[in-house]
This record gives sequence, structure tokens and C-alpha cells, in this order.
Amino acid sequence: MAEQVTIGRIGEYVDQVVSIKGWLYNRRDKGRLQFLLVRDGTGTIQAVAFKRDLEPAAWEAAAQVTQESSLVVTGIVRADDRAPGGYELGITDLEIVQMAGEYPIALKSHGVDFLMENRHLWLRAPSQWAVLRVRATVIRAVRNWLDDHDFMLVDAPILTPAACEGTTTLFETEYFGEKAYLSQSGQLYNEAAMEAFGKVYCFGPAFRAEKSKTRRHLIEFWMVEPEMAYVDLEGCMEVEEQLVAHIAQEVLAHCRPELEILERDVSKLEAITAPFPRISYDDALKILAEAGEPLDWGEDFGAPHETVLGNHFDRPVFVHRYPAQCKAFYMAEDPVDPKLSLSVDLLAPEGYGEIIGGGQRAHDLALLERRIAEHKLPQEAFAWYLDLRRYGSVPHSGFGLGIERTVAWMCGVHHIRETIPFPRTMGRIYP
Repeated sequence: MAEQVTIGRIGEYVDQVVSIKGWLYNRRDKGRLQFLLVRDGTGTIQAVAFKRDLEPAAWEAAAQVTQESSLVVTGIVRADDRAPGGYELGITDLEIVQMAGEYPIALKSHGVDFLMENRHLWLRAPSQWAVLRVRATVIRAVRNWLDDHDFMLVDAPILTPAACEGTTTLFETEYFGEKAYLSQSGQLYNEAAMEAFGKVYCFGPAFRAEKSKTRRHLIEFWMVEPEMAYVDLEGCMEVEEQLVAHIAQEVLAHCRPELEILERDVSKLEAITAPFPRISYDDALKILAEAGEPLDWGEDFGAPHETVLGNHFDRPVFVHRYPAQCKAFYMAEDPVDPKLSLSVDLLAPEGYGEIIGGGQRAHDLALLERRIAEHKLPQEAFAWYLDLRRYGSVPHSGFGLGIERTVAWMCGVHHIRETIPFPRTMGRIYP
């Protein structure tokens, strides 16, 4: 009986008879010869059927099987440099599990709206398969690095009583007669966990009701958010660059076939090595002015500004010490200039913009109370958060890394909607 194997490990079975359970991606009819591209989720292999080598029923199945039909192919594994992936399967038997009807996504160009409407099927396309495999590698790299560096995973709630990143982008819901909101970030709860465990992270979805249709925004996205006790702004940047460099190394090590499908210029990823350049907000304004994108002091960067700054360097760049007025209420003040915050964003090159936002948190109770009042936030909703400054407060830092933006950059894809299995955008919640 043929051993069932996966295409991803097919190289271990050269000259052996194996079975593969999968789906038909494409078929080329050459009369007495059929070339079947079969995929199984781990990869794609060319399976070749000769009429003379097969029983009539198996040959008929090979000659009639339709795109995306599920099937089981059995055959001899052969090494062949001309074949996709370097191996092919000489078919000795073929069983159709389910004959697919006319597949909506034919092997031709389709518009984005059509593809998004059929996202549940578009996931099978080689480009989307490759992107989501890179996504899985990015997530694995992040969690492994944090776990290996003594960070503890602590899950943050999805339903919250107050805003973390401003009140204009909240999703409100009714909570047994009270108002509740979908989480914008797990950071505030992370700070509580940090005072219990020292170094922590949470990983999960975040929700921002931003009325934005840019290629960099999603309504629902995923973030990993580390938080560290007794770490200042400089220490925070060091952790960020080590983590991001590790992500790039893992993608290069484990996703070469996927990057090849995406036609990614891997030299861009090979350049992602620490240390990353560091510039102040004021230095960034000078670069923007010289590039013809001037910005008034105190304004936060938009996508065009992030693109200019990112393209000024061959690797990610830290921009630190933004004006306090354009950052969240929980950011620490710069002791040298209280108009500045001890904040930092990490901007990716090639036009991908901010992938990390973070910095040193305000650990002084009086400062935090003043900031909450200045932002016109309900102080009673943050009573528990203020308690963290009453009982054992310490200098601490943290950041949030956006998974989708990081994956878009690793893959070199233009739009963030392709980096999550089922994107939620301003105009789309189906499928």
C-alpha cells in the first residue's frame, strides 16, 4: 500500500510509490498525456498521467478532472529540475473525491472586488497561499522570540470599558445595560500584567472604527504587544530591532518558495539587520522638508510622510520623541523637554510605513491624571489603571507590532487586505 505523504516533504520519497490527498490546481491536456498540478496545502507538484500506464477508470478520471476538484493521486516520486519544486509524480492511480463544478476563479485576471467577494476561494490561489504561509511564519517567529527571551503571554480582554487609543475609533456595544467597546489595544491591561510578571506580551485582534480606505488600514487587525518593567525608551528600541531582525531572518530561512511565488526581492529582506537608524521627530521634519513634504511641528505623520522617511533608509528607521500633543495620553514626558513624549515609531522602508508604535509609559500618577483630564477621558473608567501608579509604579516601556503591515512588508504586497485570511475594511464584512 502506498504511503500517504505531503508535497512539502516529497523530496524524502524519491523513487518511492506514495499517495497525495489534495486538489487540482490546473490540468494540461496533451492527448495521451495529462499534466496535473496538484496542491495539498503544503505545496504543489506536477503529476503526470500516461494513458498506457493507467487502468481505464484512472485514465478517464485524469482526463476529465476539473479545476479545484478534490482527489487522491498515487504514483512514483521522481526528481526533475524542470518540474515545479524540483519533483514530479508519475501517476499510477487516481481517485476523484469530489468533481468540482465550473470554478468561479478561473486561471485568468479578475478584478479586486470580485476576488474579495470570493475571498473564501481566493485563498487557494498561489499568491494568497504564499502570503498566508508567510503570515504564519511571522507569527511563529514573534512568539518564539518573545518566549525565548522570558516574556510571558498574558491574554488581554476583547471587551473593554474605555478607550485606549482615542475615542473617535471605538466600536461600541451594549453590555447588560452598560456601554462596552471592542478592544483597540491590550496595552493598558498588559501594564497591569507587567507589574505581576515583569516582561509580558499579549497577542490578539484589535478593532479601530477608522473611516479610512487606504492600503494600510483594516478595521480588524492583529497585534502583538510586549510590555517591560524597568526598561526605558532606548531599551525598548533595542528589543524592537532585535525582534524585527529575527522575523526577517525566519522568513528568509523558512519561506523561500513563498517569496519566489510572490517575486519578492529578497535582497531587501537581507538588509534588515540591527542596529536600525534612529532619528528624532525634529530630524524627521528636516528630511521631509528637503523632500518637498513639509509638516508643521506638532502634527503626526501621514502615509506620504512615512513613505518619504522610510525610503530615506535601506532598513527600518526609528523616529522618536514625537510632540506629546500628537501621542496617546499614557506616553511619558521627555525630562529634557516636556513638550516631547518618550514615544517611538518604527517605519519600514519601501513605502510600508509604520509597523510598530510604542515607547516609554508615564509612570507618575500626577502626570497620568493630568493627561487623562487633558484628553477629556472619564477618569472613573481608568481608576484601576491609575492604581498601577499608586502601588509599585516603575519606569516601563512597550510597543505594538502590527502583524498585517509586517507581513505586507515581508511579502512585498501592495495592499494590507491580502495579509489576513478574511479582511474587514470600511466597506466589507462579507464573507
